[in-house]
Amino acid sequence: MPSLLPPRCRAGAVSRCVGTGLALLLSATVACSKPASDAAPAAAPAADTAPPPPPNATVSNTPRIVFLGDSLTAGLGVAASEAYPAVVGERLKQEGRDFEIVNAGVSGDTSAGGLRRLDWSLQGNVHVLVIALGGNDGLRGLPVEELRRNLAAIIERAQRRGIHVVLAGMEAPPNFGDSYTRRFREVYADLARTYNVSFIPFFLADVAGRPALNQADGIHPTMEGQRLIADRMLKIITPLLDESATR
Repeated sequence: MPSLLPPRCRAGAVSRCVGTGLALLLSATVACSKPASDAAPAAAPAADTAPPPPPNATVSNTPRIVFLGDSLTAGLGVAASEAYPAVVGERLKQEGRDFEIVNAGVSGDTSAGGLRRLDWSLQGNVHVLVIALGGNDGLRGLPVEELRRNLAAIIERAQRRGIHVVLAGMEAPPNFGDSYTRRFREVYADLARTYNVSFIPFFLADVAGRPALNQADGIHPTMEGQRLIADRMLKIITPLLDESATR
């Protein structure tokens, strides 16, 4: 399964959403990615790594929580049961909440890839959609407006179905320039305000930049890091589940 980073680059570290620690995690991309101007961020990336699976005709009516993301969500490098979506599901089960957890994380995926596979990801009785996409957009230097359009389309389609949306912010590496990094970060905050969705400013807050919580590549969380992400997700998701129950 491919890493979040391009094949020629496998190291780095990020910190909080304000970006001061971001250079610690992603500075390695400077050495392995050709710098680009804000006007021409990067060459077109290779196609997304995995085609969407066929629709499931036997989807149950059990209420679902869907996590739409990349390798950080898929749980690259840890067991499936240790990825944060599974941890969230287990903790909800311990609280007596009956929700089916759908880990729709695909390693190497971009926001465009997430949008392409949205329909099958949202099959069934989905109550909450967590959007954790954009890390690969930033690593590839893809245009910020494309990120904005893709994420907006995902949010709009989910909201039309009455699905609660949680938007997890990502960070771009510093080697594409300060302007690109700032505009990339602002996309998430702007969309959260525009669509009035629950918002996590930085998906890897309190995990990135801490060696004990990250695998050797410095990008993908360890089991302990995944648990911290799950803790943050539960604080956001639980009130949404309570709201759904009163509908």
